[in-house]
Amino acid sequence: MPSADPGPSAARRLNRPRAASTALAAVFLLAAVFLLGLSGAGAARSGELPSRGEVNAIVEGLRADPDLKTTRRARILHFKQTEQKAPPPWWDQSRRWTAEAFAWLAATSRSLIWLLGALAVALILVSVRRWSKERADAEADPLPPLPSQVGILDVRPESLPDRIGAHARSLWQRGEQLACLSLLYRGALSRLIHVHCVPIRAAHTESECVRLAQGRLQQDPAAFFARLVSVWQLAVYAGRAPEADRVLSLCDQFDLLLGGSTAAKDAH
Repeated sequence: MPSADPGPSAARRLNRPRAASTALAAVFLLAAVFLLGLSGAGAARSGELPSRGEVNAIVEGLRADPDLKTTRRARILHFKQTEQKAPPPWWDQSRRWTAEAFAWLAATSRSLIWLLGALAVALILVSVRRWSKERADAEADPLPPLPSQVGILDVRPESLPDRIGAHARSLWQRGEQLACLSLLYRGALSRLIHVHCVPIRAAHTESECVRLAQGRLQQDPAAFFARLVSVWQLAVYAGRAPEADRVLSLCDQFDLLLGGSTAAKDAH
């Protein structure tokens, strides 16, 4: 900051004592010269002159007198001027900001990596715990044995002929219509349980068996089983004989659609 300017009036106030001191010094100097003249005159009359050392002692005494000094020391208060630094160039600021950004990104990435690692460990622990629980439950509660009957119908594979469709066709052609439909329905249930692993139990109804088959079989075998159940219910519960062409079609397609594991869904 700029220093305080005393101004003209302050300079005049400082010069006044200095002028008075100068005048006073001149008076004392004249007095000294006069005294020297008198002492010189007395010495001349007495035949002795003042020595150089005496003259110098007198002059030094006059100089040492504070009232005869021509200069004075004075303390003046003023504001201290601070240095204003020029702002750094823009490329230095950009470089500093870039370095700070990379440092923050490094610290954040490190924290994020630790967080992801902790999350992965937690997921692994949860998965292991769930797998262990499922395995323990499976060992403690094994699957129930496959049913040998559904309702009153025998569904054991050994109770059925090898070619169910062809045997049911021969029964229909001999006039044994109910025996033909019973063989088709029993054979379909046995294939679903033992070949395609459909979880049919002894107490399941026809509609429940159809729903379970739709969840495990592909579209064509599931639709075939639904048509077979519809014909079976029409004959047994409604007492109506189905059309011959419809029944013979079921006999011809039985071994093709329910004959092997190809009827199961790929997911199974």
